[in-house]
Amino acid sequence: MSELVTLERRDDGIAVVTLDNPKVNALSTAVLGRLREVAGQLTEDPARAVVVTGGPKLFAAGADITEFAENADPADFRIAPAERVREVGGAFLEALNAVAAIPSVTIASISGFALGGGCELALACDLRIASSKARLGQPEILLGIIPGGGGTQRLARLVGPSRAKDLVLSGRQVTADEALAMGLVDRVVEPEELEQATFDWAATFAAGPPRSIALAKAAIDEGLEGSLADGLRVEQDRFVESFGTPDATVGVASFLEHGPGKAAF
Repeated sequence: MSELVTLERRDDGIAVVTLDNPKVNALSTAVLGRLREVAGQLTEDPARAVVVTGGPKLFAAGADITEFAENADPADFRIAPAERVREVGGAFLEALNAVAAIPSVTIASISGFALGGGCELALACDLRIASSKARLGQPEILLGIIPGGGGTQRLARLVGPSRAKDLVLSGRQVTADEALAMGLVDRVVEPEELEQATFDWAATFAAGPPRSIALAKAAIDEGLEGSLADGLRVEQDRFVESFGTPDATVGVASFLEHGPGKAAF
């Protein structure tokens, strides 16, 4: 029986979170609950870097639409009551916020489709690498609804409001190359290279100072929530805090003794 979401901690300090809900990794409330649980584990006991994947065929095709129906029979179809819709939407909010809060670098490794909630899960990660065959999008508008897992907010912050409106209001899918051009993904590689390229990239962060990386990530994320002046104050607080970490002790001492780039964290 599928675990829905699995967590593997590798010897190199990289954790792998894999969606496992055949056939299309639909993000049901059960999957989202398990994803929130795994993200919580990675927050309480951080890895040095985290890879989020749907496996070699696809990332995630989106929400489990049947959960929004009171009666899914086409002959007598009825939308679920608002309370149920809010419950499902809340599951998305909690799970993807938990992923975003993981205090390590998170990389979405996107093979195949990342649509709707699947695209929103990728947006909740820090970085995104895609197969050249990947397709991404927020097609909710084609169902007469709108994104509810961050698609109108994280997407606009990542690619800008105009590009976000293009994707959200049209519901169109974009190729990996177009996603790269607009900043929706950061790297594109051939399908057979995706796994190795993902772990090579994750390894560069896993080799860095984990506590300082967590503080820098928090400073960027928290700073985006307010004005530039607010963000600069956040940065100063995190800057001072970073000097109290073991990372600073190792890094500064190594710099003074050996020069830059020599510390092993």
